[in-house]
Amino acid sequence: MKSEKIRLNKYLAECGICSRREADKYIEQGRVTVNGSRAVTGTQVAKQDRICVDGKKLHGKNKKVVLAYYKPIGVTCTEKDRFAEKTIHDVIHYPVRVTYAGRLDKDSEGLLLLTNDGLLIQKMMKAANCHEKEYVVKVKKELTEEFLKRMSEGVFLKELEQTTRPCKIVKEGKYTFRIVLTQGLNRQIRRMCEALGQEVRSLKRIRVLNIELDDLKCGQYREIKGEQLARLYEQAGWSR
Repeated sequence: MKSEKIRLNKYLAECGICSRREADKYIEQGRVTVNGSRAVTGTQVAKQDRICVDGKKLHGKNKKVVLAYYKPIGVTCTEKDRFAEKTIHDVIHYPVRVTYAGRLDKDSEGLLLLTNDGLLIQKMMKAANCHEKEYVVKVKKELTEEFLKRMSEGVFLKELEQTTRPCKIVKEGKYTFRIVLTQGLNRQIRRMCEALGQEVRSLKRIRVLNIELDDLKCGQYREIKGEQLARLYEQAGWSR
């Protein structure tokens, strides 16, 4: 029986070499060979093929990994940005190339999931899946019941021309609340607060689906394994 074939750009991405888009560039630049011949865009490969990038032979797809990372303030969720002072790839040194499954803005801190499983990333970032993300937020002015009520019901964001989904919100102190979102609009919590006359002083993400920040220190990461990993895939709607 012949081995199943897949597109070369997908294979390179699953090996952790680069993204599919970057893989296409590698192929166009002549950096990839298959069985000694220069590859072309759209090439199909099987596991028995000899695939090299810059003359180095690949040894098959990488094992899928998922990391829980405590992103510090000041680190930008981007792969390449010449204006970013510090990116995820500047601070994460892991044997396998991983990227983020859901962004966390530069001025915020807390839990960020990193993985080399592209299909899991797609599931995590699909807005229609309504995945829960929980945050602890501190604002400048004392909280009011009216503010909490309006936040929970959904806020119209003029600049995005969109009303946020209803969400869970709990007051924790005079200036602090917890909020659980099921969508990930750009700088959503900050925009919601600003629309209601508040200003965020600090914002920390403490949970994504079933994965919690727990006792991770700022800048540290841990690999998610076992039952917790299986539960994550289940809640994300993707089985490995």
